[in-house]
Amino acid sequence: MRPACLARAPGMQGWGGTVPASDSAALPAMAPARRRSAPLLARAMRGGTPLLLLLPGLLLTGIIILYPIADLGWTAFHEVSRFGKVLDTAGLINFRGLLNDPLFAPALWRTLIWTVAVVGGALLLSLPVALILNDDFIGRGLARTIVMLPWAVSLTMTAVVWRWGLNGRGGLLNASLMELGIISQPIEWLGQPVLAFAVETAIGILVSIPFTTTILLGGLASLPGDIYEAGMLDGTTPWQSFRHLTLPLLKPFLNIAIVLNVIYVFNSFPIIWVMTEGGPADETDILVTYLYKLAFRFGQLGKASAISLAMFAILLVFTLIYVRLRMREELATKQEGAANAAEN
Repeated sequence: MRPACLARAPGMQGWGGTVPASDSAALPAMAPARRRSAPLLARAMRGGTPLLLLLPGLLLTGIIILYPIADLGWTAFHEVSRFGKVLDTAGLINFRGLLNDPLFAPALWRTLIWTVAVVGGALLLSLPVALILNDDFIGRGLARTIVMLPWAVSLTMTAVVWRWGLNGRGGLLNASLMELGIISQPIEWLGQPVLAFAVETAIGILVSIPFTTTILLGGLASLPGDIYEAGMLDGTTPWQSFRHLTLPLLKPFLNIAIVLNVIYVFNSFPIIWVMTEGGPADETDILVTYLYKLAFRFGQLGKASAISLAMFAILLVFTLIYVRLRMREELATKQEGAANAAEN
C-alpha cells in the first residue's frame, strides 16, 4: 500500500484514500492569498531598496560634512588652547569677540567684494569664450585645450608664478612695461593695498574662467539646433538669437556656475595668501585668510572656529535664497507659458 501523501488530487479517490471535501475547498482559497502576499512583500522590499542603496552614501556624507561642522560648533563655544586642547565652556564669548574685532568687519566686506567681483567677472568673460569655442572652426580642439589647460595647474603654483611676475623690483611685468616705455619706474603691484587687492581679484577671475567655460560649454552643447534653424527662417539676427534663445535656455547652467563659483571663490585661500598673506597691514585679508592667521599664528582656535561657522552660515543662506529665487522664477515662467498657451 502506498502512503497517503501520494493521493492523486484533493477530493478524489486515490492510492492513499479520499481527501475530505472541506480540505479540498480550503486549499484553492489559500493559493490566491499566497499570491497576493508575495507581490506586497516584493513591493515593500523594492520600496526600501533605494534607501538601502543610499544609506552608505548618506553615512559617508554625515561623517565628512556633519562631523566637522559639529566639531567646529563644539570648539566655537569653548575656550581652546593654542595646542588644540579644549578647556572651559566659553558660551558666546568667541562670537562676541568677532563683533568687537576691528579686523573682522573689513575682512567680511572684502570677502563679499572679492566673491562678487570674481564670480561676475568670470561669468562675463567665460560666456563669450564658451560661445566662440562652441562654434565649429579649424583648431577648435587645440583652442579648447589651451583654455582648459590652466585648470590643471594648482592655484598655489599659479599664485607663486604671478607673485614672481609682479615683483616690484625684478618682476617680468615691470620689466616689460619699462621696455615698452609705458612706465618710467617700477610699480609695487603688491605693496599698495588697493592695487594689490585689485590685482588679486583679476587673477582670481582668470583662474575661474576654465571651470566656468566648461560648465557653459556643456550647456551650449545640449541646446537643440532646430530652434536656431527656425529662428534663421524667421529672420532673427545673431543678437536676437542669443538674447531670446541661447540665454534663456542657458539659465540652468548659469545658475550652476554661479552657485559653484560662489562656494569656491568665497572659500578661496591660495591666491591671496601666497601673493600677499593678507597684507600689507591686513588690508587684503578675506575671511579665510584672517581665519588662518587667528588659528595658526595667534592660536585663537575658538575664535577661528566661530569664523568658520559664520562662513558656513553665510554660504548656506546664500544658496537657499538663490535656489528659492530661481524656483520662483521658473514657476512664474511656467505659469506665463501656460497662460499664453491658453490664450492661443
